[in-house]
Amino acid sequence: MSKQWWKESVVYQVYPRSFNDSNGDGIGDIKGITEKLDYLQELGIDVVWLSPVYQSPNDDNGYDISDYRDIMSEFGTMEEWEEMLDGMHVRGIKLLMDLVVNHSSDEHTWFLESRKSKDNEYRDYYIWRPGKDGKAPNNWASFFSGSAWQNDEETGEYYLHLFSKKQPDLNWENPKVRSEIHDVVRFWIDKGVDGFRLDAIDVISKTEGLPDAKVVNDDQYQWGGEYFFNGPRMMEFLKELDDEVFSKHDLMTVAETSSADIDRGIALTNEQDGVVNMLFHFEHMDLTSGPGGKWDQKDWELADLKRVMTKWQNDLEGKGWNSLYMENHDQPRSVSVFGNDKEYRVKSAKMLATWLHMMQGTPYIYQGQELGMTNVRFGSIEDYRDVEIHNMYKEQVLEKEVDPVTVMEKIYKKGRDNARTPMQWDASENAGFTTGDPWIKVNPNYKEINAEEALKDPASIFYHYKKLIELRKKHDVIVYGSYKLILEDHSEIYAYTRTLNDETLLVISNFSDKTPLFELPEDIGFSSKELLISNYEVGEEDIKGFKLKPYESRVYRLT
Repeated sequence: MSKQWWKESVVYQVYPRSFNDSNGDGIGDIKGITEKLDYLQELGIDVVWLSPVYQSPNDDNGYDISDYRDIMSEFGTMEEWEEMLDGMHVRGIKLLMDLVVNHSSDEHTWFLESRKSKDNEYRDYYIWRPGKDGKAPNNWASFFSGSAWQNDEETGEYYLHLFSKKQPDLNWENPKVRSEIHDVVRFWIDKGVDGFRLDAIDVISKTEGLPDAKVVNDDQYQWGGEYFFNGPRMMEFLKELDDEVFSKHDLMTVAETSSADIDRGIALTNEQDGVVNMLFHFEHMDLTSGPGGKWDQKDWELADLKRVMTKWQNDLEGKGWNSLYMENHDQPRSVSVFGNDKEYRVKSAKMLATWLHMMQGTPYIYQGQELGMTNVRFGSIEDYRDVEIHNMYKEQVLEKEVDPVTVMEKIYKKGRDNARTPMQWDASENAGFTTGDPWIKVNPNYKEINAEEALKDPASIFYHYKKLIELRKKHDVIVYGSYKLILEDHSEIYAYTRTLNDETLLVISNFSDKTPLFELPEDIGFSSKELLISNYEVGEEDIKGFKLKPYESRVYRLT
């Protein structure tokens, strides 16, 4: 396995709208990020993944781009972006930009031209089709509820939008579109960007003919994923992007692939002929989703988490590379889902961090995760801002007449705005995020959970993450060691080893509020042990058998 800087890095995701507001307009901005670079340097991260800051009308909070070469005016100027990048590089921090190219905004010049007439030179930049019998060209449902097609009065045809109707899908079949995207990537590389996260990149290739999805329920629109996930030319398009642009530079590239299985993960990331460095798969995130998808919620099981994580650890080893994450701008807060955000918030947040960061792959920290920020329960749907949440609420409550209380419970558990409440900097008004009215309400628990308090407390979650990052830089076994699950059938303990040469890490995590007995398997021998990190005080004891405290985690180095 080759050594690479992006394997050894820890990434911190900044969602700019919610990170830090420097001018009091209630919206986080680029100068606000620059103001907090010392904080990120103190944490010790190596890379910042910056969610989109391009020009955008903000239908989907910047993931609807109207100009790929300009900065959103709400966020600042290109000069301020350049100052931010310089500030990162001076501190040894690299910048990973979000590349959103499955779709653009409907306010992008390309689309404004495309919709003017059927023979416009930009018409084929997007996916236009005539309707069928006065209806959409097919029965596909959008990710964000409703039809994936929007009728446009100007020409009387429909355009495809797998996401919001203000996010028309680009037509990757058109070589001119691919060439435009290559030029956009070169533009940002020339400005000094160190890598890219490829948003929703596994839907860029659609099955020829765009056939109807299978009808599986009574809904008007059906899930057509089999016709756009991992489409017939996806790998070809990404190989071209890699050959033409990525491979010519020392970049970090990560593909967001919500549909990826192991085989796809290997194809995407293997070092011989892969097209990106690493991927985000969603299999562990989907453990709380039933057959009906994200809003069809169920409880997760530790046995399933072991199965999924172990499969990706073992099957990808030596063949590809993974991203390690438990939350981001699209996912709820991990301590509220996989931990205990009440009595054991601090202990379980540290446990989850340890359990994840000791695996093979590149770890990602989402802003506020290092503080143990939690999900939020706003009193009204009007307090939410996410287009996905509002579309789902409208469909469920207004069209299907589902009880609003039931729908709000779904939002409390899985809504994307759980991750988008403002970063909690201190106990002052609006958590120190802004002196104005925040674009979305602050989580009311900011007076107890905030960065100022964390930095004063040597036992805080923040310093636990800092130590995990320091350990990663000190011990190659954390990055490159082989993974092996132990105590596979234990219902409360998730334990595994990492081994490199004659060094072994023993990672033990209690995923419960009980006190289970840990018993070391007899085939794990050692002559000396060293406790590298734990979330409780640990005395000298025989590690062959001991009781774990609620949500306790320990990592031993065995030689």
